[in-house]
Amino acid sequence: MNKQERVSFVINTLKELYPTIPVPLEHKDPYTLLIAVLLSAQCTDVRVNQITPLLFAKADNPYDMIKMSVEEIKEIIRPCGLSPMKSKGIHGLSHILIDKHGGEVPQSFEFLEELPAVGHKTASVVMSQAFGVPAFPVDTHIHRLMYRWNFTNGKNVVQTEKDAKRIFPEEIWNDLHLQIIWYGREYSPARGWNLEKDIITKTIGRKTVLKAYAKK
Repeated sequence: MNKQERVSFVINTLKELYPTIPVPLEHKDPYTLLIAVLLSAQCTDVRVNQITPLLFAKADNPYDMIKMSVEEIKEIIRPCGLSPMKSKGIHGLSHILIDKHGGEVPQSFEFLEELPAVGHKTASVVMSQAFGVPAFPVDTHIHRLMYRWNFTNGKNVVQTEKDAKRIFPEEIWNDLHLQIIWYGREYSPARGWNLEKDIITKTIGRKTVLKAYAKK
């Protein structure tokens, strides 16, 4: 297959596997999504989805969130890890949303990335899933699979994002990045990987990756 055929194979296979795409982080609006994504750093989505109902029962908007102390937030989100940093970030960004944005989450990469504890990936998820703006947030699954599929050199997530945006049509970015995440979890994980189940990598995978797997 040439490169365009490999790209089409990935898109079509993922469409067949995930015609409807579950959203990994449970949320009801841009603010609760922003907080959930922030909590997901170095934490599983399953764990985040267990913790956010406890947090949102007390504060599901910035006005209620700033009524809580950083310490109170930290105690609730402790199971998600990095709780000292995340609790300060949640409290701080809630203040900024009220002071600068009328209590609303801004629909702008620039303004989102100015918020404490919000990096480019978090901003990309919010822009994509909350506002429908084309974005390609790169998590560990996408980074791993883009390398396994020989679509990027694997140097860093910045390069992986650039390559993904160059290779795939912009109109499918928002669905595709979620489809790749689910595929990575279910068929092409970092650990316990069974190539026989991983039809995409088995078909178009980077030769060095397939050789390394065969040696195991």
